[in-house]
Amino acid sequence: MASSIVVASGKGGVGKTSLAVNLALTMARQGRRTILLDADFGMANAHILIGANPQRFVMDAIQGDAGMSEVLCDAPHGMKFISGGSGLLEMLNLDQTTRYQTIRMVDELRDQTEVLIADVPAGASDSSIAFVAAADRVIVVLVGEPTSFLDAYSLIKAASLEANVQNFAIVVNMARSVSEARQHFEKFKATATRFLDVNLTFAGHLPLSERMRRAVVARRPISMDQPDLPENQAFMQISKSVMTSPANDHGGIKFFSSPGGASASG
Repeated sequence: MASSIVVASGKGGVGKTSLAVNLALTMARQGRRTILLDADFGMANAHILIGANPQRFVMDAIQGDAGMSEVLCDAPHGMKFISGGSGLLEMLNLDQTTRYQTIRMVDELRDQTEVLIADVPAGASDSSIAFVAAADRVIVVLVGEPTSFLDAYSLIKAASLEANVQNFAIVVNMARSVSEARQHFEKFKATATRFLDVNLTFAGHLPLSERMRRAVVARRPISMDQPDLPENQAFMQISKSVMTSPANDHGGIKFFSSPGGASASG
Protein backbone atom coordinates (compact mmCIF):
# COMPACT_ATOMS: atom_id res chain seq x y z
CA MET A 1 0.00 0.00 0.00
CA ALA A 2 1.13 3.53 -0.69
CA SER A 3 2.24 5.54 2.31
CA SER A 4 2.88 9.24 2.68
CA ILE A 5 5.54 11.26 4.50
CA VAL A 6 5.54 15.03 4.93
CA VAL A 7 8.82 16.85 5.60
CA ALA A 8 8.18 20.03 7.59
CA SER A 9 10.08 22.56 9.68
CA GLY A 10 9.24 25.42 11.98
CA LYS A 11 11.47 27.83 10.11
CA GLY A 12 13.37 28.09 6.86
CA GLY A 13 17.09 27.52 6.55
CA VAL A 14 17.30 24.27 8.51
CA GLY A 15 17.73 21.98 5.49
CA LYS A 16 14.13 20.82 5.08
CA THR A 17 14.08 20.67 1.28
CA SER A 18 17.54 19.10 1.09
CA LEU A 19 16.34 16.39 3.48
CA ALA A 20 13.14 15.81 1.48
CA VAL A 21 15.03 15.52 -1.82
CA ASN A 22 17.77 13.25 -0.51
CA LEU A 23 15.39 11.08 1.52
CA ALA A 24 13.20 10.54 -1.54
CA LEU A 25 16.22 9.66 -3.68
CA THR A 26 17.49 7.32 -0.96
CA MET A 27 14.19 5.47 -0.86
CA ALA A 28 14.13 5.25 -4.65
CA ARG A 29 17.69 3.90 -4.61
CA GLN A 30 16.48 1.21 -2.19
CA GLY A 31 14.02 0.07 -4.84
CA ARG A 32 10.88 1.74 -3.55
CA ARG A 33 8.62 3.42 -6.09
CA THR A 34 8.98 6.93 -4.76
CA ILE A 35 7.36 10.23 -5.70
CA LEU A 36 8.55 13.58 -4.36
CA LEU A 37 5.87 16.28 -4.26
CA ASP A 38 7.21 19.81 -3.88
CA ALA A 39 4.25 21.24 -1.97
CA ASP A 40 6.08 24.44 -1.04
CA PHE A 41 4.00 26.08 -3.74
CA GLY A 42 5.10 29.41 -5.14
CA MET A 43 8.44 29.14 -3.33
CA ALA A 44 9.27 25.71 -4.70
CA ASN A 45 12.96 24.97 -5.15
CA ALA A 46 13.28 21.17 -4.96
CA HIS A 47 13.72 21.08 -8.76
CA ILE A 48 16.77 23.33 -8.36
CA LEU A 49 18.36 20.97 -5.83
CA ILE A 50 17.67 18.00 -8.10
CA GLY A 51 18.91 19.83 -11.18
CA ALA A 52 15.62 19.09 -12.96
CA ASN A 53 13.84 21.30 -15.49
CA PRO A 54 10.16 20.31 -15.22
CA GLN A 55 7.88 21.32 -18.07
CA ARG A 56 4.65 20.94 -16.12
CA PHE A 57 3.76 21.88 -12.56
CA VAL A 58 1.16 20.94 -9.99
CA MET A 59 -0.83 24.04 -10.97
CA ASP A 60 -1.42 22.44 -14.38
CA ALA A 61 -3.15 19.55 -12.61
CA ILE A 62 -5.09 21.82 -10.25
CA GLN A 63 -6.35 23.91 -13.15
CA GLY A 64 -7.38 20.78 -15.06
CA ASP A 65 -4.85 21.21 -17.86
CA ALA A 66 -3.17 17.88 -17.07
CA GLY A 67 -3.61 14.83 -14.88
CA MET A 68 -1.28 14.22 -11.95
CA SER A 69 0.47 11.45 -13.85
CA GLU A 70 1.18 13.91 -16.68
CA VAL A 71 3.00 16.37 -14.42
CA LEU A 72 5.37 13.68 -13.13
CA CYS A 73 9.00 14.44 -13.96
CA ASP A 74 11.75 11.82 -14.11
CA ALA A 75 14.52 12.12 -11.52
CA PRO A 76 17.62 10.07 -10.60
CA HIS A 77 17.37 6.50 -9.22
CA GLY A 78 13.97 6.09 -10.89
CA MET A 79 12.32 8.59 -8.57
CA LYS A 80 9.40 10.62 -9.89
CA PHE A 81 8.93 14.27 -9.06
CA ILE A 82 6.06 16.78 -9.05
CA SER A 83 7.21 20.38 -9.11
CA GLY A 84 5.30 23.07 -7.27
CA GLY A 85 6.64 25.71 -9.63
CA SER A 86 8.23 28.91 -8.39
CA GLY A 87 7.29 32.54 -8.52
CA LEU A 88 3.62 31.61 -8.93
CA LEU A 89 1.85 34.11 -6.72
CA GLU A 90 -1.49 32.37 -7.06
CA MET A 91 0.08 29.30 -5.45
CA LEU A 92 1.30 31.06 -2.32
CA ASN A 93 -2.09 31.23 -0.62
CA LEU A 94 -4.15 28.25 -1.70
CA ASP A 95 -7.64 28.23 -0.27
CA GLN A 96 -8.81 25.24 1.72
CA THR A 97 -10.77 23.72 -1.17
CA THR A 98 -7.75 23.83 -3.48
CA ARG A 99 -5.48 22.30 -0.83
CA TYR A 100 -7.89 19.40 -0.34
CA GLN A 101 -8.26 19.05 -4.11
CA THR A 102 -4.47 18.70 -4.40
CA ILE A 103 -4.39 16.04 -1.68
CA ARG A 104 -7.22 14.12 -3.35
CA MET A 105 -5.59 14.32 -6.79
CA VAL A 106 -2.60 12.39 -5.49
CA ASP A 107 -4.91 9.34 -5.32
CA GLU A 108 -4.47 9.10 -9.08
CA LEU A 109 -0.87 8.01 -8.44
CA ARG A 110 -1.67 5.31 -5.88
CA ASP A 111 -0.94 2.33 -8.13
CA GLN A 112 2.49 3.59 -9.13
CA THR A 113 3.61 4.72 -5.69
CA GLU A 114 5.00 3.01 -2.63
CA VAL A 115 6.12 6.18 -0.87
CA LEU A 116 5.04 9.76 -1.42
CA ILE A 117 7.31 12.36 0.19
CA ALA A 118 5.93 15.91 0.30
CA ASP A 119 8.11 18.93 1.02
CA VAL A 120 5.77 21.49 2.61
CA PRO A 121 6.21 25.21 3.41
CA ALA A 122 8.22 26.07 6.52
CA GLY A 123 6.20 27.31 9.48
CA ALA A 124 2.68 26.67 10.70
CA SER A 125 0.65 28.16 7.85
CA ASP A 126 -2.77 26.75 6.95
CA SER A 127 -1.22 25.04 3.92
CA SER A 128 1.53 23.42 5.97
CA ILE A 129 -0.89 22.11 8.59
CA ALA A 130 -3.28 20.76 5.93
CA PHE A 131 -0.50 18.73 4.29
CA VAL A 132 0.91 17.62 7.65
CA ALA A 133 -2.54 16.37 8.63
CA ALA A 134 -2.87 14.49 5.32
CA ALA A 135 0.28 12.41 5.80
CA ASP A 136 0.78 9.06 7.48
CA ARG A 137 4.08 10.23 8.95
CA VAL A 138 5.50 13.67 9.66
CA ILE A 139 9.19 14.55 9.78
CA VAL A 140 10.09 17.77 11.56
CA VAL A 141 13.59 19.04 10.81
CA LEU A 142 15.36 21.18 13.39
CA VAL A 143 18.84 22.40 14.24
CA GLY A 144 20.34 22.93 17.65
CA GLU A 145 19.49 26.57 18.20
CA PRO A 146 16.74 28.28 20.24
CA THR A 147 14.85 29.84 17.32
CA SER A 148 14.64 26.48 15.54
CA PHE A 149 13.34 24.85 18.72
CA LEU A 150 10.72 27.57 19.25
CA ASP A 151 9.48 27.47 15.67
CA ALA A 152 9.42 23.66 15.55
CA TYR A 153 7.43 23.69 18.80
CA SER A 154 4.94 26.14 17.27
CA LEU A 155 4.50 23.91 14.23
CA ILE A 156 3.94 20.78 16.32
CA LYS A 157 1.55 22.64 18.62
CA ALA A 158 -0.53 23.86 15.67
CA ALA A 159 -0.62 20.42 14.04
CA SER A 160 -1.60 18.80 17.33
CA LEU A 161 -4.29 21.25 18.38
CA GLU A 162 -5.74 22.09 14.96
CA ALA A 163 -5.49 18.71 13.22
CA ASN A 164 -5.06 16.17 16.05
CA VAL A 165 -1.67 15.02 14.71
CA GLN A 166 0.14 13.28 17.56
CA ASN A 167 3.13 11.42 16.12
CA PHE A 168 6.19 13.26 14.82
CA ALA A 169 9.59 11.95 13.69
CA ILE A 170 12.35 14.43 14.55
CA VAL A 171 15.52 14.78 12.46
CA VAL A 172 18.32 16.94 13.84
CA ASN A 173 20.32 18.55 11.06
CA MET A 174 23.85 19.98 11.13
CA ALA A 175 24.92 18.06 14.24
CA ARG A 176 28.58 17.51 15.07
CA SER A 177 27.94 13.99 16.37
CA VAL A 178 25.15 11.56 17.11
CA SER A 179 25.50 12.31 20.82
CA GLU A 180 25.04 16.04 20.20
CA ALA A 181 22.01 15.31 18.00
CA ARG A 182 20.52 13.10 20.72
CA GLN A 183 21.06 15.83 23.31
CA HIS A 184 19.25 18.36 21.11
CA PHE A 185 16.40 15.90 20.57
CA GLU A 186 16.01 15.06 24.26
CA LYS A 187 16.03 18.74 25.20
CA PHE A 188 13.41 19.54 22.57
CA LYS A 189 11.29 16.51 23.47
CA ALA A 190 11.30 17.41 27.17
CA THR A 191 9.92 20.85 26.40
CA ALA A 192 7.38 19.78 23.78
CA THR A 193 5.93 16.84 25.69
CA ARG A 194 5.71 18.88 28.88
CA PHE A 195 3.07 21.10 27.30
CA LEU A 196 1.66 19.01 24.44
CA ASP A 197 0.09 15.57 24.21
CA VAL A 198 2.36 14.40 21.39
CA ASN A 199 4.73 11.51 20.69
CA LEU A 200 8.18 12.46 19.36
CA THR A 201 10.52 9.86 17.85
CA PHE A 202 14.21 10.47 17.19
CA ALA A 203 14.54 9.55 13.52
CA GLY A 204 18.22 10.36 13.18
CA HIS A 205 20.57 13.18 12.39
CA LEU A 206 22.57 14.64 9.53
CA PRO A 207 26.15 15.71 10.10
CA LEU A 208 27.45 19.24 9.74
CA SER A 209 28.93 18.63 6.33
CA GLU A 210 30.89 20.61 3.78
CA ARG A 211 30.05 17.88 1.25
CA MET A 212 26.33 18.57 1.76
CA ARG A 213 26.85 22.30 1.27
CA ARG A 214 28.82 21.72 -1.94
CA ALA A 215 26.15 19.32 -3.22
CA VAL A 216 23.46 22.00 -2.81
CA VAL A 217 25.59 24.57 -4.64
CA ALA A 218 26.33 22.08 -7.43
CA ARG A 219 22.61 21.13 -7.77
CA ARG A 220 23.60 17.50 -7.45
CA PRO A 221 22.00 15.80 -4.43
CA ILE A 222 24.56 13.98 -2.31
CA SER A 223 22.38 10.85 -2.44
CA MET A 224 23.47 10.48 -6.07
CA ASP A 225 27.01 9.80 -4.82
CA GLN A 226 28.46 6.67 -3.24
CA PRO A 227 26.12 4.96 -0.75
CA ASP A 228 28.94 4.53 1.79
CA LEU A 229 29.43 8.27 2.36
CA PRO A 230 28.59 9.18 5.99
CA GLU A 231 25.85 11.52 4.77
CA ASN A 232 24.22 8.80 2.67
CA GLN A 233 24.51 6.29 5.50
CA ALA A 234 22.66 8.88 7.61
CA PHE A 235 19.88 9.19 5.02
CA MET A 236 19.52 5.41 4.91
CA GLN A 237 19.22 5.29 8.70
CA ILE A 238 16.65 8.08 8.66
CA SER A 239 14.60 6.27 5.99
CA LYS A 240 14.48 3.11 8.15
CA SER A 241 13.63 5.03 11.32
CA VAL A 242 10.87 7.04 9.68
CA MET A 243 9.20 4.06 8.02
CA THR A 244 9.06 2.21 11.34
CA SER A 245 7.93 5.23 13.38
CA PRO A 246 4.30 5.45 14.58
CA ALA A 247 1.85 6.55 11.88
CA ASN A 248 -0.95 9.04 12.38
CA ASP A 249 -4.49 7.78 11.94
CA HIS A 250 -6.85 10.53 13.00
CA GLY A 251 -9.44 10.54 10.24
CA GLY A 252 -9.86 13.53 7.98
CA ILE A 253 -8.64 13.95 4.43
CA LYS A 254 -5.44 11.98 3.84
CA PHE A 255 -3.14 11.19 0.95
CA PHE A 256 -4.17 7.85 -0.59
CA SER A 257 -7.32 7.62 1.53
CA SER A 258 -9.24 4.44 0.81
CA PRO A 259 -12.91 4.69 -0.17
CA GLY A 260 -13.82 3.79 3.41
CA GLY A 261 -11.80 6.69 4.72
CA ALA A 262 -8.92 4.74 6.26
CA SER A 263 -5.43 5.65 5.19
CA ALA A 264 -2.61 3.32 4.28
CA SER A 265 -0.06 3.47 7.05
CA GLY A 266 2.58 1.49 5.17
